[in-house]
Amino acid sequence: MANKISIVVVCKNEVNAIDRLLQSVRSVTDDIVVYDNGSTDGTVALLQDAGVHLHQGPWLGFGKTKREAVALAKHDWILSLDADESLDEKLQQELEALDLQNEKEVFDVPFKNFLGNRHLKWGEWGGDHHIRLFNRKQVNWNDAVVHEELLFPKDTSIRKLKGSILHHTMKDMADYSYKMVQYALLNAEKYFAQGKRSGFIKTRVSPALGFFMHYIVQLGFLDGWQGYTAARMTAFYTFLKYARLQELWENKEGSALGNAKDRE
Repeated sequence: MANKISIVVVCKNEVNAIDRLLQSVRSVTDDIVVYDNGSTDGTVALLQDAGVHLHQGPWLGFGKTKREAVALAKHDWILSLDADESLDEKLQQELEALDLQNEKEVFDVPFKNFLGNRHLKWGEWGGDHHIRLFNRKQVNWNDAVVHEELLFPKDTSIRKLKGSILHHTMKDMADYSYKMVQYALLNAEKYFAQGKRSGFIKTRVSPALGFFMHYIVQLGFLDGWQGYTAARMTAFYTFLKYARLQELWENKEGSALGNAKDRE
């Protein structure tokens, strides 16, 4: 184990997924930090038996919760993972031999996304990649409630890795639907707080255009019914996000109008 890298995970109710992650990171770290925010399905007991650095705390939104978890790590180099992700063998070997002398360098990792047992090679999820390895002295998560992002200094350099993170996105359609609804509602709240608006184009045209891009232009149809499902779910997510945003503004403006009439 050549490098001092901490694996940092935020999770809730992932008893059926997180063991795959734990098995894949044992060879690259002596510090696995898991921030659990309220599991009730046996995840905590599994983690206690696994000997990881387990912390139980409140949900603060994606960005803030990840920042809290990063602060618990033993090492400054952080590999941030979700509970449904794991490392392929090539990435494990790559991380063990990686040169980590430059604190202002971050590492962009290819993703292989799975829907069920199907690796989605096309559409929105084909060719996916994210920066997940960074030094916390220079880089950390922002405070976004959803769709959190890493904040970089201007002189940060990005190096691409060759091994992959295996992302087993959803265990079934019920799980897939639930997560899409939750992400859509959270993102609508985020946009509302930022003062962003919705409208006809975003609620009607954007979902259809997104489906066309992911399924036809990006060849999502080559992934079979899973590719069709992924494109349809993204279109649904887009519609729900903007429809909820429009509803939030209508509720606010209706309430303001009602208060104005009460004062007359």
